[in-house]
Amino acid sequence: MPTNFILRGPVPRSVSTALTLSALVLAACRAGDRGAGRSDSATDSASTTTAAAPNVVTIHARDFAFDAPKEVPAGLTTFRLVNDGPNFHHAQLVRLDSGKTFDDLQEALKRKGPPPRWMVPIGGPNAPDPNTEANATADMKPGNYALLCFVDMPDGVPHVAKGMAQPLTVTAASNGAASVPTADVVVTLRDYDFQLSKSVAAGKRTFEVRTEASQPHEIELIRLAPGKKAEDLLAWFGKPQGPPPGQGLGGVAALAPGAPAYFTADLTPGNYVLICFVPDAKDGKPHYVHGMIQTIQVT
Repeated sequence: MPTNFILRGPVPRSVSTALTLSALVLAACRAGDRGAGRSDSATDSASTTTAAAPNVVTIHARDFAFDAPKEVPAGLTTFRLVNDGPNFHHAQLVRLDSGKTFDDLQEALKRKGPPPRWMVPIGGPNAPDPNTEANATADMKPGNYALLCFVDMPDGVPHVAKGMAQPLTVTAASNGAASVPTADVVVTLRDYDFQLSKSVAAGKRTFEVRTEASQPHEIELIRLAPGKKAEDLLAWFGKPQGPPPGQGLGGVAALAPGAPAYFTADLTPGNYVLICFVPDAKDGKPHYVHGMIQTIQVT
C-alpha cells in the first residue's frame, strides 16, 4: 500500500504511509454514587472516581474520500479508521501551524519538493487491509488540521491527489483530561530504525510510538503470510500482482518528533514486519531503502 508522505513523486509504500484525522473529545471523570441511608459519616461521604477515557472518533475511508467529522473538541482522541474501499487507505493527521488554513495546504500540496515547515505530521491510523480497520490515539490541541491519504496504490498516484483530503478544526475542550493508554510496548522511531522496549506477545497489544529523530517517521505493522519474508513483501510493493504476502494491521502514520501516539492491534503468533515508507528528507527515497524495515516474531 505504497503511500508518499508529502509532496514528492509517487513512491510505493504498502499498507501505511503512515495519517488520520478527525476528532477529539475528552470524557470527564465521573463522581461515584454517595452512600444513602447510613449513619457512618465516612460511608456517607465515600465516592469513587472513574478515569476518563479518550474519545473515539470513527473515520470511514473509501475510493477516494473520507467520511469524518470536520470539527472536534481538543483532547486525547482515538481515531478509528474503517477502510470501506477495495484499496489501501490511511488517515494522516497534519497540524497547520502559523495560522495556515486548509486552502493554504491544498496550494502547498500542488507543489513538488519537501513539505512546508508549518505542515506538521502528528500520526493518525496507518493503513489496514481493505474491509478492515485500524486505530491511533493522539492528543489534539486547538487549531487547524487536515486529514489526508498519501497511499499511492494501485496506480502510483497518491490518493490525496485524487481529492482524498479533508479539513479538521479542533476547538477548545470543556471537559477534563483523559488518561493516556497503558502501553504494552514502546516503539522508538529513529533514523533509520525501530527500537522496541521488549519482545511482543500475542494478544491485544497497545503500542506507544515516539519519534526521536531529525525527521518524521511512521510505523506500518504487517502480519506476514506463512512462509513469506520481508523480501517477498518488498517485491510485491514494487509489482502488486496477486494476493499480498501479508496483512496490513495499521500502525501510526508519519509522526514528527514531540508528543507520542498510540495504536492497538490484535496479534496472533507469527512473523510481522515493521516498515516506514516516509520519503527521506535528503534524497526522497522511502526510509525502508535506508534500512527502516524490521521483522519481529510474536510468540
